Amino acid sequence: MTIDWLHFTPWLSLAGGLLIGGAAALFILLNGRVLGISGILGGLLARRPGDAGWRIAFLLGLAAAPATFWLAAPAGFLAEPRIEAGWGTLVLAGLLVGFGTRYGSGCTSGHGVCGISRLSPRSLVATAAFMAAGFLTVYLLRHV
Repeated sequence: MTIDWLHFTPWLSLAGGLLIGGAAALFILLNGRVLGISGILGGLLARRPGDAGWRIAFLLGLAAAPATFWLAAPAGFLAEPRIEAGWGTLVLAGLLVGFGTRYGSGCTSGHGVCGISRLSPRSLVATAAFMAAGFLTVYLLRHV
């Protein structure tokens, strides 16, 4: 295995991880809730009275953040991602992620960031399953 040193971004990755971890810590400290996207969206779809405002604001902020960064960042700061899949593959992948999120009682952000930090056994198993499925998928698609 070799590292593509031209595209290796440990500092950007570290900064992103710190932002996500800090946001998750602040969210649970200030709101007493786990910062899991599927739980936030699912709670919005469940229509609990008086609970929709913060969920809508969170999801709008989640959608607005990349656009705001794109407008504020200097030209060429980040290369545009290259997705080597067709629409059918992307739709199937999205449906599988949604199924897995429902089946696993949470998403990677809920289990992987918040659950592991709380040493939740269920989240440790779920995150290990997410990672194993990801490793297996990449291996099968790239090497088989």
